[in-house]
Amino acid sequence: MHTAARRFVVFGPQHLLVLTVFLAGCAVLLVLGARLRARPERQARVMRVAGVVVLVLCGPFELDDVIVGVRHPLTGLPLQLCDLGWLVACVALLTGSRRLCALLYFWGLTLCIQGVITPDLDDVFPQLQFFGFWVRHIAPVWAAVLLVGARIGPTWHGFRFTVLVTTVWAVGVMGLNFVIGSNYGYLNGKPSVHSALDLLGPWPWYVLVEVVLVIGVWALMTWPWNRSRPV
Repeated sequence: MHTAARRFVVFGPQHLLVLTVFLAGCAVLLVLGARLRARPERQARVMRVAGVVVLVLCGPFELDDVIVGVRHPLTGLPLQLCDLGWLVACVALLTGSRRLCALLYFWGLTLCIQGVITPDLDDVFPQLQFFGFWVRHIAPVWAAVLLVGARIGPTWHGFRFTVLVTTVWAVGVMGLNFVIGSNYGYLNGKPSVHSALDLLGPWPWYVLVEVVLVIGVWALMTWPWNRSRPV
């Protein structure tokens, strides 16, 4: 248990430093993605290398979580969206699958990024859990930013695929939460820190409002890439 002086503070010095690194990385990846547009073969190689990097950085932390989760299923199972987000990023970058790229685009830029802005985190630097949290939350966002820079955007088919996959995940996780008393995905209760969910009302209404908002935002994020294509 950390003392008050050693607990992670949202928008405290450590968080601000992480956000600075995060934003700098976003800028670099946007430029890198833009430079790769005219060179498809090099773009594919860079994407594959990025996928391997994501796997190497995130995989060991996720494996540790799986081991811990067997002992502490209420909090330790790798069922949070960001646990899946980095894996989607890895496979999308390695394979170039347009469906997975769309899933990464939406999850990374709207959902995983929430954990970067308002992290539900107790661990502080230099604990390993601190690095594990940030690597797995930032990786899918950075991967999505790289796709945007390379102008690899979603189609309406990718939008519908993402809605379907996210719905299946949410229904499954919410059901598990009810059965074992957990709160994966914050679908059965709000996080302990202030977050955007505080603006959406009490449970279960905030879940319904979140669903409507997320689908609406995803549709708006799809439209600029497909203005001349039918829905």
